[in-house]
Amino acid sequence: MNKTPLLSAVDLLKTFSVSGQNRSTSTLTALDLVSLHLSTGETLGIAGESGCGKSTLAKVMAGLLVPDGGSVFYNGTQLSQLGQNDKIIFRRKTQMIFQDPFSSLNPRMRVGDSISEPLKIAGIPYPLQRAEVSRIMAAVGLPGDVVNRFPDEFSGGQRQRIGIARALAAYPDILIADEPVSSLDISIQAQIINILLQMKIDFKLSMMIVSHNLLVLRHICDRIIIMYLGAIVECGPASELFSHCRHPYTEALLASIPGLNPSTSPKIELLRDDLPSALSIPSGCRFHTRCRHAVERCRHEVPTLVEYVNGHTAACHLSGSLYD
Repeated sequence: MNKTPLLSAVDLLKTFSVSGQNRSTSTLTALDLVSLHLSTGETLGIAGESGCGKSTLAKVMAGLLVPDGGSVFYNGTQLSQLGQNDKIIFRRKTQMIFQDPFSSLNPRMRVGDSISEPLKIAGIPYPLQRAEVSRIMAAVGLPGDVVNRFPDEFSGGQRQRIGIARALAAYPDILIADEPVSSLDISIQAQIINILLQMKIDFKLSMMIVSHNLLVLRHICDRIIIMYLGAIVECGPASELFSHCRHPYTEALLASIPGLNPSTSPKIELLRDDLPSALSIPSGCRFHTRCRHAVERCRHEVPTLVEYVNGHTAACHLSGSLYD
């Protein structure tokens, strides 16, 4: 792998203004000093509960949202410093697959036209566009005779295949998928996951996959990042994170997966209470209000990410005593 990450972020901050009663506004912190990297050929997973900032992070990394602070780098160059031509290249080389395949497709465009649009923008001659569309559709398991049909004529799984095909038509280096299978039936989820795995090989992709389903991420990812209330609390190789996690939040997420560790004893306590609001993030360790291990230090002192072995990091004051 290259020493310079293909895509990286340093200290990302992203907030949103939320209107309240009496025309008052509050600040919601979606990303709080998030740093990460995606290496060439790697598949990176982003996990956590709904509201933890996963989708916002994906959109910032794809250049669809501008951060309020921090920077995103593509091949070592800050996105805000890219020239016009380089920005066009970045947009073509970094493609996104969205959670809802129907809303991501233009309902007035035929499937063939949606998939060929990136080829048309790239200046590919029309006959070559059609040949390439047929090749990509076959790669994702779509029959060639659907090119003249509209999105509302397809099932959710077929629409997601169309979304993947459209992303691949831009010949990307990076594929960012935001909950690509969460809205699909279990049997269809497996098909889409297998397509993504095969496309990574065939198109030599680096991928960032956002999902609340840790089992999906274990199956397809090299590394997994765990997010909580806009911050990274743990990151490590997928296999090691499952076998030797180092943060109580990750521990609780894994314990909530039915049948994952049936022989574990004593039973690990699941998450206490609901996720706090990102409008009012707890002081100190943001997880302390739900953590069964929390001590006084956790309530007042913000933990930093500490590196252990194999690039495994965790932000927990008690990680050393709990998991070593």
